[in-house]
Amino acid sequence: MHMADALISVPVASTFWAVSAGAAAYSSAALKRRVEEEKIIPFMGVMGALVFALQMVNFTIPATGSSGHFAGGFLLALLLGSEASFLIMSSVLLVQALFFADGGLLALGCNIFNIGFIPAFIVYPLFKKFTEKNMFFIWLGAFVSLLAGAAMVSIQTALSGISELPFSKMFFLMMGIHVLIGIVEGLITVGSFKFISSYSLADTKYTPVPKPYIGIAGISLIIAGIVSLFASENPDGLEWSVFRILGNESEPHSATSKLHDMALSLQSKISILPDYNFSGQETALGTSVSGIVGVMITIFVAATIGYIVSKVSKN
Repeated sequence: MHMADALISVPVASTFWAVSAGAAAYSSAALKRRVEEEKIIPFMGVMGALVFALQMVNFTIPATGSSGHFAGGFLLALLLGSEASFLIMSSVLLVQALFFADGGLLALGCNIFNIGFIPAFIVYPLFKKFTEKNMFFIWLGAFVSLLAGAAMVSIQTALSGISELPFSKMFFLMMGIHVLIGIVEGLITVGSFKFISSYSLADTKYTPVPKPYIGIAGISLIIAGIVSLFASENPDGLEWSVFRILGNESEPHSATSKLHDMALSLQSKISILPDYNFSGQETALGTSVSGIVGVMITIFVAATIGYIVSKVSKN
């Protein structure tokens, strides 16, 4: 569900960049006391890595020719709260866009809003009270988060004036396919939450590197380096919807701008492993290396954000 720059106009991109940046500033300020009081910095790092790894594994949606992948925003909110989860998801999406050309740089603000802000600040607060008692509401929260993000993609595309992708048709296709993807999103969220919450992280906070953190990091490396090799090659829900409307696998002809060209040029220079592989190649080794490198970068970026917030709060 990572939007490409071709789907977004400059005004829409700028608006959601501003909204996402504002949410990041708010989250950093709100997280200061919690980071100081709790030992969550390494947890932020490994959870970012786990979400990065799980997003690499596309699963086939039977009888559709499409695939989906885990988003993870609601899982992060369950485990770390709204502010930390938003910052972690922002770091994951930033790493994906900068180093793997997954999602456009102009569209990054939209992607952060759709995959990070909506589950953290809209859906999670609505479901928080219920998720403490019932696993069904954890599944439902994840399901609703994904559908809301998919709906927002259609709205952002319509606001951008992409006439080749009429809102009604785009919305219908996006919601239809993401209902199926959302079912799996909810199941993965429930399973991951039960597994991770079974660890008593509070009991290990006085050790230098708690075993649960090592375990989650190790699982992330296995998923990204090995399980990702078996990911579906079918287009994801967003790509599938666009292809169904256009009738081919080309991107819509949006009104480009100098900013679009600059973003594309910058991304091509920065991306060390575009499309999660060696440049111009499609090999299993390239996918594994991309997954391992991505996990390590994400751990560093997400933990660094927590560390910086902690240092600022102390000063």
